[in-house]
Amino acid sequence: MRGVQGAADRAVMLAHDWLLAQAPGSRIHDVQDDPRFQHRGVDLLWDKPGEAPVGVEVKGDRQARRGNYFLELVSNLERDTPGCFLYSTADLLLYVFLAPREVHCLPLKATRDWFLPRAKEYPLKSTRTRTGAVLYTTVGAIVPVKQIQSEVPGATRTKL
Repeated sequence: MRGVQGAADRAVMLAHDWLLAQAPGSRIHDVQDDPRFQHRGVDLLWDKPGEAPVGVEVKGDRQARRGNYFLELVSNLERDTPGCFLYSTADLLLYVFLAPREVHCLPLKATRDWFLPRAKEYPLKSTRTRTGAVLYTTVGAIVPVKQIQSEVPGATRTKL
């Protein structure tokens, strides 16, 4: 779990830096451990002066060379819990590829609206994570980065 958590922490740090670069003077609130936001799938609140706060879900990925997003559809297969891509109320999904230090900003609603009618076109993959003695399986759709970047309005990518 330490490796997974370390990757997640690095992704949040890079997302934090990217958000501040987009709107200097804004404030970022880390709400990952706040139960009021955990069930909403929101990791950060981005507070830009004069605007409503923006909810941000952050996903870190160590497999940039594959050129795909892993859109989490089932968070814990053993408990049958939905994945954050489906339930998050965040405004933005910041998908962070760690090795090239690249932040992909995906407007979550537009990305979900684009994906759902096409869901059957994409293969599903699973990954297993150990937390102490417990092992759980996460399932996601493998979707090409190029396709979302070219077909979802507002999707961007930035190399840091």
